[in-house]
Amino acid sequence: MLETQSKIRNTLRIGSVALIVGLFLAFFFLNLCSLPPKTPFEKWYGNWLAVVMATVVFIFVVFFLTRPRKPKEWQGAGLTTAFFISLFTEMFGIPLTIFLLAPLLGVEPRIFGMHESHLWAYLLSLTGLAAIETGVYLVMVVSTALLVLGFSLLALGWKEVYQGRGELVTTGLYAKMRHPQYLGLILAIIAFLIQWPTVLTLLLAPFLIGKYVLLAKEEDRELEVKFSEHFRRYKETVFSFVPCLGISRKRCRS
Repeated sequence: MLETQSKIRNTLRIGSVALIVGLFLAFFFLNLCSLPPKTPFEKWYGNWLAVVMATVVFIFVVFFLTRPRKPKEWQGAGLTTAFFISLFTEMFGIPLTIFLLAPLLGVEPRIFGMHESHLWAYLLSLTGLAAIETGVYLVMVVSTALLVLGFSLLALGWKEVYQGRGELVTTGLYAKMRHPQYLGLILAIIAFLIQWPTVLTLLLAPFLIGKYVLLAKEEDRELEVKFSEHFRRYKETVFSFVPCLGISRKRCRS
């Protein structure tokens, strides 16, 4: 009975996170749909409501699903917060990167509207490899797929750890990799770098990814102390971040 109630609470918690993210995305895309296809600079930027909403939603989801407790985990959470604040400030508020980039390209910053501000898509159009609309489509498809995968790993990893109640979890996602949540965060960072690269996020990303890798190694050391031989056998058969798919578990070593 208690186990059933715990599963229900756990499902409700994940469901509430999915609902919040879903409502935000619905609001975000409805706003996008209300804008003309060639949204100019003046219409796109200076949207501080979008800056605040996007920042709050993504920080809430990350903090809810990672639950930082130790000082080093809070440092990682602080870097993640800085990443999202700088990202969404430039995405909807003040495009610092575009103000720095435009003179180097010999163009006016105000030519960068909604489509042109997807800088990888704009680069594709400059090189003649794809039209700007095609470039934006490619950027959005790839980045959205990575975001969905990343946040799915975060949510499912959290669910399995929560249900583990302090025991070593080696089933489900954790039978395929030791740190699905950290991998989820790394994929989300890469997704945003594809979708909307900025100077500050490009500078922060290596430090943030490095921080997650170090946290994963520290977690391994703590689990080895706590679970000793049980964890060592698990570590010998499962990679840290690369899923063990279609290969012998004996060959899936960290």
